[in-house]
Amino acid sequence: MQTRFDLTQADIPKTWYNLLADFPEPLPPPLHPGTRQPIPPEALLAIFPENLVKQEMCPDRYVEIPDEVRDIYALWRPTPLLRAVRFEKALGTPAHIYYKYEGASPAGSHKVNTSVPQAYFNKVAGTKRLATETGAGQWGASLAMACKLFGLECNVYMVKVSYQHKPYRRMLMHTWGATVHPSPSDQTEYGRKLLAQDPHCPGSLGIAISEAIEDTVTHPDTKYSLGSVLNHVCLHQSVIGLETIQQMERAGEEPDVIFGCCGGGSNFAGIAFPFIHKKITENKKYRIVGVEPSACPSLTKGELRYDFGDTAETTPLLMMYTLGHNFMPPSIHAGGLRYHGMSPMVSHALKLGLIEAQSIHQTRVFEAATLFAQTEGLVPAPESAHAIAAVADEAIRARETGEKKVLLFNLSGHGLLDLSAYETYQTGKMQDV
Repeated sequence: MQTRFDLTQADIPKTWYNLLADFPEPLPPPLHPGTRQPIPPEALLAIFPENLVKQEMCPDRYVEIPDEVRDIYALWRPTPLLRAVRFEKALGTPAHIYYKYEGASPAGSHKVNTSVPQAYFNKVAGTKRLATETGAGQWGASLAMACKLFGLECNVYMVKVSYQHKPYRRMLMHTWGATVHPSPSDQTEYGRKLLAQDPHCPGSLGIAISEAIEDTVTHPDTKYSLGSVLNHVCLHQSVIGLETIQQMERAGEEPDVIFGCCGGGSNFAGIAFPFIHKKITENKKYRIVGVEPSACPSLTKGELRYDFGDTAETTPLLMMYTLGHNFMPPSIHAGGLRYHGMSPMVSHALKLGLIEAQSIHQTRVFEAATLFAQTEGLVPAPESAHAIAAVADEAIRARETGEKKVLLFNLSGHGLLDLSAYETYQTGKMQDV
């Protein structure tokens, strides 16, 4: 039985796919934080280079991937699609389970799919230095690597609870030459204000974004780089789904249900958006499910409204499912999913009924992740493990009904730098929030 479905480097996509072109209703525009009117493209130039602003608002269905970016993609792309036969057997299910493995990248996650083009386009635009935030550290590490490849400085504000819980990701950023600060930090006026109010503040992605943006506008030749949420990030991640469609064809099967974990929305968009294209244009009947933590359930319990992307209210207002920009998420182990809002594009897809959403408690997440590691050999990142738990539940339902479903999920990163979280689960110390 074949369990791996590979492509060659010649199969690396030559274009990214842009779901904006296919939405049956237009995506509501971002609003200026001061005027509350649709924000003109030039207003974004204070924090982003012009070439990325154009991508953020691009109406084209396909956007060409520069050769310089594809050359670096070739270090790890195409990533493998595998069938989880041993996981299926352990679950006793008639379902076929496939997963796209993005942990094969040098930084260990899908984030490099956008960090490399963002660093490239900033380099072309004359940027010398990038400022960013990171939660669990996958994005910070990925941007640090990309900046080193293109000769840019990289300054990272890492959510303090993850800075403390995940020291090896911080060390990885240092290895690639980045400067890393625990957020809230003493490096910005906003960070110092929060520390004065609460010296033990665990931080959040909203706070770290505020610090990174303040850093950007107060330093010369600096631009801001974001690893999720925004349209151009979802665009870059589409290489995941574009490759997966080719690989599923080689496997001779088509998915019935597609899963991805959801924090800000980037890896979910990567696997899901090219399949949504087929759903819209070819009337495919896929169920596409975004899976989030019960402790930070923006899609399942948030409100769809305009909200800030950060706690200091400096970003444009985005139409998204949100728990409120002042929401302080619990210190769960899936640090990359601790964000108050969801990508406007993912939010819009949910509003239009193109996708579904569910939330899962972290003990169930680690139970499923441990079984996956024990059967498939790969230790999944806590974020990706949310998708695995949802897949396992769907596979069990298939066992009970006898349905021979085909299930597909995105394993967006490995968990080799998250083993302290697994130890917390294994020793019975993990609690649901």
